[in-house]
Amino acid sequence: MTDIMQMDGDTMGGRIQRGRESLGITTAELAARLGVKPETMRGWERDRSEPRANRLITLSGILGVSPAWLLGGYGEVPDTVDLDENGMAARLDNLRARRDVLDREIARLEAAMAGASA
Repeated sequence: MTDIMQMDGDTMGGRIQRGRESLGITTAELAARLGVKPETMRGWERDRSEPRANRLITLSGILGVSPAWLLGGYGEVPDTVDLDENGMAARLDNLRARRDVLDREIARLEAAMAGASA
């Protein structure tokens, strides 16, 4: 567990990206949940711009991290933070979508293998 006074050496954009990746969602998915354009989210992740305070607070809730962690790297990193209800819902939605994609790919490959062996 990260000490509350330990500072993460990453940039805000890097922390946003790490938080997003810990949920297993794409930049576009996070942007949609936050109500911003994917280009805006990419700008934040690349440290070309920063979210306004109201977006930062909403973003921290979605990612399940504190605003202090996003801003300066203080606090727990995403993989050790308990997600709020929105964060858990986002993670669950993403896992279900990934499972559906995998199920379709497995079925496609099994059909191809069955056709090849016939």
